[in-house]
Amino acid sequence: MSEIFDQIGQAGHIVLIAHLNPDADSFGSASAMYTHLMRLQKKVTLFCATQRVDPNLQFLPWFDKLRHQFPSHYDLAISFDCASASRLGVEDVLPLINIDHHSSNSGYGTLDCVDTKAISTTQVLYDLFRSSDIKINVKMATALYAGLVDDSQGFSTSKTDAKSFEMAAYLARCGADIESCSRALMQTMSLAAMRLKAMMLQDVRLVDDARIAILGVTRVMMEQTGAKEVDCEAALQESLYLPTVRLAVMIRENADGTLKGSLRGSDETDLSKIAGHFGGGGHKHSAGFELSGRSLESVMEETIKLFSKELS
Repeated sequence: MSEIFDQIGQAGHIVLIAHLNPDADSFGSASAMYTHLMRLQKKVTLFCATQRVDPNLQFLPWFDKLRHQFPSHYDLAISFDCASASRLGVEDVLPLINIDHHSSNSGYGTLDCVDTKAISTTQVLYDLFRSSDIKINVKMATALYAGLVDDSQGFSTSKTDAKSFEMAAYLARCGADIESCSRALMQTMSLAAMRLKAMMLQDVRLVDDARIAILGVTRVMMEQTGAKEVDCEAALQESLYLPTVRLAVMIRENADGTLKGSLRGSDETDLSKIAGHFGGGGHKHSAGFELSGRSLESVMEETIKLFSKELS
């Protein structure tokens, strides 16, 4: 912890990196650190390679400061919630502090701070701030709380414990905007997302005695609805609400022909290992991967075989 803040203290220009297609945990962590560095009067660039970031994150502090061009000159970079260097969206970033909570993190930083027991990366950052006696103000509290809520799925995952609620209570006392977090992350959906969700659920397939749910999203579906990548997640998660379903997979066809696989589970199957089969990673109950040169159907079938083997 001391080494992290020593490097921050010595750096003049610091780049904060939210991963590709950032969620509230990645951007919330970067937002909280941005606030702290502004208090230190550092020059800071808030970077994300994704051009169309989820508009539901606009409520988070400093969203308008997000830049998509990586600076040519900097002293230090810090990545948040990014399990592998490929998710940074930029190559050869050194020196780099890697702050994360994924069990599949490859340790790609020059300094790695990875706590796999943490429910979110914002919890890792929260622990860093608290242990270093750094005051958490209203903006930091809101950003940290957003990541906690998002990654715990509203305090409903298996990793949710007393520490999660203690963190939430502390951030509430610091002034976290709980209402805005809940509304933006749990209660907001665009019309495009609603239409895509209907199409996905209409075509959902159940296999292996209805223990596995399969959802496919084609480029045509995305174009017809006008939906964004993040709009696919709700239907995938809700497929686990079916009483017999234990594992769910969604394969999405991107505009450039590549495929994005998202895995969700409610049993003891380690999905990060299955994602690793395709070169991806993640958590035990939530993982993903990206592929090129493969058809949507072939990847679906291969994933079904891997799931069925785990369930046998």
